Amino acid sequence: MIHFSTLDWAVLAGFMLLLVAVVVRSLREKEADTSDYFLAGRNAGWLVIGSSIFASNIGSEHLVGLSGAGMQTGMAMAHWELQSWIILLLGWLFAPFYWSSKVYTMPEYMERRYSSSSRTFLSFISLVSYVLTKVSVTVYAGGVVLKTVLGIESIWGIDFFWIAAVGLVVVTGIYTVLGGMKAIMWTSVLQTPVLIIGSLVILVVGLDKVGGFAELERINGEKMHLIRSASDPDFPWPGVIFGSFIIGFWYWCTDQYIVQRVLSAKGIQAARRGTIFAGYLKLLPVFIFLFPGMIAYALHQQGQIQIESADQAFAALVSELLPSGIKGIVIAGLLAALMSSLASLFNSSATLFTIDFYKKFKPDASETKLLSVGRQATIAVVLLGIVWIPVMQMVSDVLYEYLQLVQALIAPGIAVVFLLGVFSKRITPAAGLIGLVSGFVLGMLRLVLTIFKDQLDPDGWLYSLVAMNWLYYCSLLFIVICVLVIVVSLFTKVASDEQLQGLTYGSISAEQRAEIRAGIDKWDVIHTLVIVGITAAIYIRFW
Repeated sequence: MIHFSTLDWAVLAGFMLLLVAVVVRSLREKEADTSDYFLAGRNAGWLVIGSSIFASNIGSEHLVGLSGAGMQTGMAMAHWELQSWIILLLGWLFAPFYWSSKVYTMPEYMERRYSSSSRTFLSFISLVSYVLTKVSVTVYAGGVVLKTVLGIESIWGIDFFWIAAVGLVVVTGIYTVLGGMKAIMWTSVLQTPVLIIGSLVILVVGLDKVGGFAELERINGEKMHLIRSASDPDFPWPGVIFGSFIIGFWYWCTDQYIVQRVLSAKGIQAARRGTIFAGYLKLLPVFIFLFPGMIAYALHQQGQIQIESADQAFAALVSELLPSGIKGIVIAGLLAALMSSLASLFNSSATLFTIDFYKKFKPDASETKLLSVGRQATIAVVLLGIVWIPVMQMVSDVLYEYLQLVQALIAPGIAVVFLLGVFSKRITPAAGLIGLVSGFVLGMLRLVLTIFKDQLDPDGWLYSLVAMNWLYYCSLLFIVICVLVIVVSLFTKVASDEQLQGLTYGSISAEQRAEIRAGIDKWDVIHTLVIVGITAAIYIRFW
């Protein structure tokens, strides 16, 4: 339990007042249409885009789950956080396609590149994954974290977990419904520095308490290495290298949750520079979230703090290391991460439902009606997230692993279809749909088999699918779907040049190429090389 001083409460109250002020400001700029509500009027600059990408990515699974992973497995999970270079791929290679096509959603892009059926199926996959994993995991973890951090068991006889979880959902839901994308993106600008500052304080104070970085490395030993043996049961290096890229490419370059921030840019240059700024920010989590977990392990080994489970690492560090006032900043950062992730999830889900389902079946609906439906869809997602929490509690002991597992099973099919579709005109509409469907089915097959693992014959081939390392399965699934899509394309009809205009690398018009080149200057290239260089240096240092 963390003992809050008057100063801590004052800091926390000040942060909340600033948050309210930013939301009120965004509410004054009334949304005229769906472009305003969902994409902030397509007028966002690089600072807002980069901050929003980072703040939307950072949630309770980072502050708690990643710190816990750092304590338990050291640098093993760092590969998923050293993906700034994949965010750069979004800005340099994919943003020009997405932005110039003026789409609202990734499923809409899929419709233009492939077919209406591909759009509908991707929307279905996205909505299912949001409600059953992202929303519920974030809400559940948020309730657990606040209960642990504040040390409150119950209020009025009600488990404080439910009060915290529902409270977060309600407050975040209200400002998401009222303010739309503008409220989310502007609050991200406020939340991001608070989150970074609070976490940096834990890092600095924690390293000092341990006795310096050299002592941290000595105590953690082999856990400080990024690359593990190919026979490692959890993180074999071939599986980590390929599996983390597949999951990362899907998440950063094709997922509505992240790409929506790029689609809100006022131009291709702003979109690219926003991803460059996000790339710099994404270099931080290894040090401000993963390292504190290893610090907690070292302090525990030294007997300076007592921790019962890895997921308590973050709360223990806040409780034991931080002085009065700074605790308030850190908790403000925690609330910022929770609210930003939830707000982004709610808005992205509402966008998918409104644009890809409602407008598709009600093409003549007015802008006012679409805004109303978008807000109602947000409320529906909020309620579904709350309803699903009791189900998630049944697997709470493996919540973080469950989230990663589901992402590893969803990512391969979508990644293949986007990757091949953007770089080759030869991939056909039929192949795109088959790739999406087969990838989802084979991924869910592994999930179902995992649930019923105890009922399978240990010598059977089905059991071997479950026994295979999850990262190897992810990589194998990617290869299988890739081959399937290419083979189907050889025997099915290619889309017309008119349909593909501007949607693949080979069909960009001269005007589009000129627009893309016009916004590039030497500083874009320099910053990109710096980010790649820092990433390479981290790999070399902790190899």
